[in-house]
Amino acid sequence: MTTDTPARLLQLLSLLQTPREWPGGELADRLGVSRRTVRRDVDRLRELGYPVQATKGADGGYRLVAGKAMPPLVLDDEEAVAIAVGLRAGAGHAVAGVDEASVRALAKLEQVLPSRLRHRVSTLQSATTPLTSGDGASIAPETLTVMASTVAGHERLRFAYRSGDGTESRRLTEPYRLVSTGRRWYLVAYDLDRADWRTFRVDRVSEPFATGARFSPRELPTGSAAEFLKQSLRRRQETYDFEVTYSAPAEYVAARLPHWVARPEPIDEHTCRLRGSTGDQVEWLAVRLALVDCDFTVRKPVELVECVRKLGARMTRAAVS
Repeated sequence: MTTDTPARLLQLLSLLQTPREWPGGELADRLGVSRRTVRRDVDRLRELGYPVQATKGADGGYRLVAGKAMPPLVLDDEEAVAIAVGLRAGAGHAVAGVDEASVRALAKLEQVLPSRLRHRVSTLQSATTPLTSGDGASIAPETLTVMASTVAGHERLRFAYRSGDGTESRRLTEPYRLVSTGRRWYLVAYDLDRADWRTFRVDRVSEPFATGARFSPRELPTGSAAEFLKQSLRRRQETYDFEVTYSAPAEYVAARLPHWVARPEPIDEHTCRLRGSTGDQVEWLAVRLALVDCDFTVRKPVELVECVRKLGARMTRAAVS
């Protein structure tokens, strides 16, 4: 019998979060209390915001239903480990659709995980390799969770950073937002040493350290972190507008290209057109387009046309036995 009321409420909540209806008698037996106590405990959960629905009948029944707000969840050990492993796998590879909210959820979960469960999560993570559609570099989930916690808590963040040309530096920042492009994670932050806003590729970050020093968030020069990142990438790289025609249906091409390259437009049932812009090197784009595994024609730009021509000649030479 559970005599401690808070502990009993948590046990009752854990049972009700299983998607089924619980007869009042069965709940009373599980908790080792009377049906009257079960009714009182259900009323307490309702007062706390949990939408518990009761059904009439000889024994009566209770179930948790969808409400207007999201109340706290109670997870058992296996559920907590499963969720943490899933979030880690997605966050570490910048999978499309797994954005800052997912990283914040991972940070909150790992903060309260007992050490025994944290060890199980790390063991499972190291023993599995997710197959992802993105081509970006993988990131240690711990790096993202440290960053997410400093963003949420308005806490200064110190880290080591390696720039594109290999230059190493130490940065002290006021982190603003994490942004996922589908291929990579970026941190938008105010760099205190340079007294200006900067974007940092998270896969180039190491030794992230939350300093504990709080700050009042500054106003970003642009409306959103995503827009600021777009402008930053545009300034750093030469952008190419490209157009490619594929001898395959749009559905076939879409299934074989990451969504951030471009979305194919059907010309007819047998061909489609791919139009977009890229700041990546055209050599990378040429290889990615060829991986669709069907005939295609590059219309523009001339840099991509020439790159595909050279790549084709190189591949032909490599295939000679």
